[in-house]
Amino acid sequence: MKHYPIEPLWQELIYLAYHLHWDLDQLIDLEHADRARLIQGIAALNARAWEEARQL
Repeated sequence: MKHYPIEPLWQELIYLAYHLHWDLDQLIDLEHADRARLIQGIAALNARAWEEARQL
């Protein structure tokens, strides 16, 4: 079993918890690829929102 480095894992969990308001158990149960996909999706939504806000 390959271990994921603890600090990057916590950074992912914090980011997802902040944006999704999921509890820690739900986030820890996600596979790394699923966490990464959620992070990419949230980052894209945030980037689009900031771009729209700059255009106002």
